[in-house]
Amino acid sequence: MAQKKIGTRLNKYIANAGICSRREADKLIADGQIKVNGKILTEMGYKVLQKDKVEYKGKIIKGEYKVYVLLNKPKGFITTVTDDRGRKTVMDLVEKASNERIYPVGRLDRNTTGLLLFTNDGQLTEKLTHPKYEVQKIYHAVLDKELKSDDLAALRQGMELDDGFIKADQASYVDGKKKNEIGLEIHSGRNRIVRRMFEHLGYEVTKLDRVMFANLTKKELPRGHWRHLHQDELRMLKNFL
Repeated sequence: MAQKKIGTRLNKYIANAGICSRREADKLIADGQIKVNGKILTEMGYKVLQKDKVEYKGKIIKGEYKVYVLLNKPKGFITTVTDDRGRKTVMDLVEKASNERIYPVGRLDRNTTGLLLFTNDGQLTEKLTHPKYEVQKIYHAVLDKELKSDDLAALRQGMELDDGFIKADQASYVDGKKKNEIGLEIHSGRNRIVRRMFEHLGYEVTKLDRVMFANLTKKELPRGHWRHLHQDELRMLKNFL
């Protein structure tokens, strides 16, 4: 799986290391007080990669290198960083993706497949998981029986669950498939919300796959594989919020 490395601007890297503000970091760079890989660097726009060594006053400084990893999650893995019961976690699937400590953004239950983002960017994580940003999620659900048209309408109109009212932003039968295959767009991040909506209407979800998260899709990402976000994806994701 190819990795697309996304660098951190040098002034931001210095600021993240707690040396000074970004503006003050610009002056340090301009004054020739910063070395990268043993050489004085005065280029303001330089982007620090994970392999680079940045020095200030003869000491290596460590800025937080931001990592963004997209996984197409298979069944059988729980979305948690550790598990005291020894079950397989999604962290087992991305252990080689980064030397930095990353964590999943939101969660998918054990038997749900599809897109799951990992990062160490706390600010982005907060926005992607906060209800006010209404981040789009699209699911492909397969049910144990065909969905009645009245129940399809109920998904769009909404329902009252134990933890409050919920409705799908969009819901439709999947083109060319039987009526037990449903496409569902929703922005809620509540636990098991898609499964619970169908259960409320009397259906069991036999397969559930998240095919889109924010502006990210599974295109060219096989099940069980991961990749780093591309620069344009990251830019779109941050602009989206």
